[in-house]
Amino acid sequence: MRVLLVGSGGREHALAVALARSPQLDKLYAAPGNPGMAAIAECHNIHADDIDGLVAFAQQNAIDLVVPGPEASLVAGLTDACAQANIACAGPTKAASHLEGSKAFTKEIANAAGIPTAVWQRFDTDKELALDYIRKHGAPIVIKADGLAGGKGVVVAQTVGEAEKAVHDLGLPLVIEECLIGKEVSLFAFCADENAVLIGAARDHKRVGDGDTGPNTGGMGAICPPPDFDRDAQEKALDITVRPMLAEMKRRGTPFRGVIFAGLMLTDAGPKLIEYNVRFGDPEAQALLIRLKSDLLPILKNLASGHLSQENIIFSEEPSIALVLAAKGYPNAPLKGGIITGVDRADSLPGVQVFQAGTKIENDHLVANGGRVLTVCATAKTAEKARSRAYEAAATIQWKDKMLRSDIGV
Repeated sequence: MRVLLVGSGGREHALAVALARSPQLDKLYAAPGNPGMAAIAECHNIHADDIDGLVAFAQQNAIDLVVPGPEASLVAGLTDACAQANIACAGPTKAASHLEGSKAFTKEIANAAGIPTAVWQRFDTDKELALDYIRKHGAPIVIKADGLAGGKGVVVAQTVGEAEKAVHDLGLPLVIEECLIGKEVSLFAFCADENAVLIGAARDHKRVGDGDTGPNTGGMGAICPPPDFDRDAQEKALDITVRPMLAEMKRRGTPFRGVIFAGLMLTDAGPKLIEYNVRFGDPEAQALLIRLKSDLLPILKNLASGHLSQENIIFSEEPSIALVLAAKGYPNAPLKGGIITGVDRADSLPGVQVFQAGTKIENDHLVANGGRVLTVCATAKTAEKARSRAYEAAATIQWKDKMLRSDIGV
């Protein structure tokens, strides 16, 4: 098969590594890709939201399957455009991707399907109404930008003042909801219409600083699986938070096919839905895919045509950890241009894989070119050993503005 992988982050590098192992793969292309992906895929400088450019490339290169990585491609209608060109695409339609494109739509679906979630209210045009709502309900309270925000559009405000500032910073439309108490997990499943097959779960660390301090980011690290969320609990959560959504989406005439990522809060009353994403998470994908033993390519090809098979999806029992190496200044103004050393050495350590994201080649050197620069992943027989391996590998990688959390997996 000839495959076009869309995206340029650590998630897409992990997908590329998994796809490249397939005996069914004839040729792997990436758009736009990154220097790490270039070792296993032919990269072309087509942006992930350039839908016309991606479809034209797929037609010109006889692509059998398009694999979308980032949400922007899906929300912009990549799957629909591929369908019109008779090209298989392993992702949901533009209408189904509204689950991630609008926080309010997700809440409406959850309420209609009877899925437990936080009490919420949407504010479209009147900022004063939003501020009045905050003053009435007090803090802690959660403020969410209604549209896509790269994982950085959520503020968990601990004071009314913080919440008011978030309203001004995020702008309208937005969703304001109660602050759920518990532990957060990310649940992943392959979905086709009303059918769902569990992939697994991870716990992401969103805050930029140790001890969950500082602003939210796209994610600074992940552990897989979460120690308090075993396979049985994951299956039960799938029944509570994903399968009812699939039935409701089908009932509305917008069936969902692709990867669903349900952000959940494990509360004393059971799992409650925080949000849906319509693709693999980053860095959760890296932590999940390093454990994948099955051939990913036929799974995604079948998914594109609405077929799922539980027996074809096998993961290692070994736990994994993903550490994001970011540039100082992230998530606001990351410092770019530092020369990176030690990636190959880290990648050669037992049980370790390094995935590239915000990198580029400049004067024959690998340099930092984004906020989240690399993801160092490791597996081992125990979570403690995986953590030790990952931090050992991360220590071998250096550039002048490197930054990482020291408490992932603690």
